[in-house]
Amino acid sequence: MAKSAPAEVPSHFLCPISLQLMRDPVTLPTGISYDRAAISRWLAAGGRACPVTRLPLDPVPQLTPNHTLRRLIHSWLASLAAGTHVDDDVAAPVLSGDEVAALLSDAAAAQVSALKKLRELVAACEDARAAVESHDGVFDALSRVVSSNEACTTAREEAVVVLASLRVPEQDLIRVAATHGANLAAALASVLRSPNPNPRACAALLVRSLSEAAWPAWAIGMGPDLLAELVRVARDRVSPRATKAALHALAALCPHGRTRVRIVAAGAVHALVDLLLDDPDRRVCELALAVLDRLCTCAEGRAELVAHAAGLAVVGKKVLRVSEAATERAVRVLRSVARHAATPGVLQEMAQAGVVAKLCVAARSEQCGARSRERSHEVLKLHSRVWRSSPCLPPKYLALYPFSPPRHPALHAKKHPSPDPRPRGARRPRPRRRDVALPREGLPEHAEASIDLSTDDLRPHLLRAYDAAFSGKLSDILQS
Repeated sequence: MAKSAPAEVPSHFLCPISLQLMRDPVTLPTGISYDRAAISRWLAAGGRACPVTRLPLDPVPQLTPNHTLRRLIHSWLASLAAGTHVDDDVAAPVLSGDEVAALLSDAAAAQVSALKKLRELVAACEDARAAVESHDGVFDALSRVVSSNEACTTAREEAVVVLASLRVPEQDLIRVAATHGANLAAALASVLRSPNPNPRACAALLVRSLSEAAWPAWAIGMGPDLLAELVRVARDRVSPRATKAALHALAALCPHGRTRVRIVAAGAVHALVDLLLDDPDRRVCELALAVLDRLCTCAEGRAELVAHAAGLAVVGKKVLRVSEAATERAVRVLRSVARHAATPGVLQEMAQAGVVAKLCVAARSEQCGARSRERSHEVLKLHSRVWRSSPCLPPKYLALYPFSPPRHPALHAKKHPSPDPRPRGARRPRPRRRDVALPREGLPEHAEASIDLSTDDLRPHLLRAYDAAFSGKLSDILQS
């Protein structure tokens, strides 16, 4: 019997890049759906714009799974006639439990071919990834491959990529960290030294997940090599994804006091300042300032920032230039330095580098959050005696310098005199006449009466009356 002709695939089921039926459709922020594998290759090749709309994309754009389109494709495949031929590359890959078990068995033996196939299946289809995640022992098997000393470099990197692609439960991360802690940390440090940026980014993501979920057990085996390699990945900027992953990992490690000091000792502060000097994109700048803010909570971090020739200047430069989140982090860093490391040389450098001028603007700007304005005001008030008299502060910024805290308008409103209700040109009323009682001591009976004086003549007559009373010359009063 002759083979039937292939069914015509609807155009909206085709990937705009490969022109093949989409197996795992994902949607870019521009609203266009692509096959995950095709758009991933496009982005890995350096594509920075949507292939259809040509709109610019973020360095690492978010790929949202299009489940509705995927269900429509599966329904169309199911509704095809029994005799209609469908190409082999049309149907999405579906893994059975036995196939997953066989792949994991080969992967546990550190077979590179099995690990590569597992990585491709997990990246190509959501169903395949769910099938792998639901299999018992997958995380332990892959962790043993990563931490094994007998595994080759390629097998270890492939296992790291697969682990980073899976959604690992928290209890599995805790168990893996407790079982393979020291060996796993050393293995991840070796993967971070790989020339391939994809395994380096995946290793950094694994460090972040382990630090957030299994910190007490993970901290025991974590050595200084791992921290140094994370800092190097962030400094080298091998790829945007690897840089962000390394910054996320450092941010997850910073809340722990001793680890924070070890990160500073690994050269993280100088690496972050150099990264900010290169004017990275918005997200990288926010992450770098967030890590720098946490490192400056310890004395070692503040000392390293002040010791860098461009440390204070580059942090002040990011105020009001990147985003509100970046401004908040930068102001927090400057406040830490101003409160705990404010030597005369540091204060002079902040004035010369324009940091004080930026704080003056931030304290009055509506583009900052309320906390950022309050912190800027606090820093300026803290060293106002030095900075207000500094010749490095231009007059236009000196006018913005907060001399006093903001006053409540209802409590400090200027009181104006009430307007005169009389019509314009009307004669002013004559002053009222007042009765002034003279001193009675030593006065005769006829002088005890009050003297009626006007307001205009009140003062001289009072003076004369008192003089006369004390001098005994009462006749002058009666004659006046």
